[in-house]
Amino acid sequence: MKITWIGQAGLYVETEGLKIIIDPYLSDCVGKIDPAKSRRVPVKEELFDIQPDVMIFTHDHLDHYDPETAEKFLKKEKPFTVLGPMSCWKHAREQVGGPHNYVMFDAGVEWTEGPVRFIAVPAIHSDPVAIGVIIESEGKRIYVTGDTLYGRKVLDALPQDIDAVFLPINGVGNNMNKADAARFAKACGAKAAYPMHIGMMDDLDASDFPFEPKVIPVIYQEMEL
Repeated sequence: MKITWIGQAGLYVETEGLKIIIDPYLSDCVGKIDPAKSRRVPVKEELFDIQPDVMIFTHDHLDHYDPETAEKFLKKEKPFTVLGPMSCWKHAREQVGGPHNYVMFDAGVEWTEGPVRFIAVPAIHSDPVAIGVIIESEGKRIYVTGDTLYGRKVLDALPQDIDAVFLPINGVGNNMNKADAARFAKACGAKAAYPMHIGMMDDLDASDFPFEPKVIPVIYQEMEL
């Protein structure tokens, strides 16, 4: 399994012959609305050459469901599977449509694509239908929380034996801060934690994220799993 951080909360996962993109933010649409949150890292344009098999949106906020980025992928002629909760499912179908298989991926839904299984789990965020996603592949179970606060509603819905959790630590916009994210990683039993939502619109440093073992991502680089 290869996992590359593509900035903010975005991931590019290659596993079992599938190319999976999660929450790609490859524009500066947030900065166009609020210059204080302008993009600080250039877009790697080559990412748009990827032909995904599965694209996942965890919630309908601009840095997760980015309409500019989504449209570039969704206008590809080759169909692929699009997983997202009601908010994103509706937005993507109405914005672009096309030949893709749009799956309403609300919390509690499971979807199997080839040998890979995707499980939508709850998130506590200002999009009331926001989700996290569990990906089961190659004998591993990774958990991408999406944007969320710490809460039993989330933890009680999780399976055991999570190999890695990818979670926000920025502490704004209804996200966990470093302390609560570390508590969350421990409570969900993750064997390793990958702090996200850093460096794109702020100067946040994850080196003092108080959880071990942790892997601090470097943008556009593959991460050790």
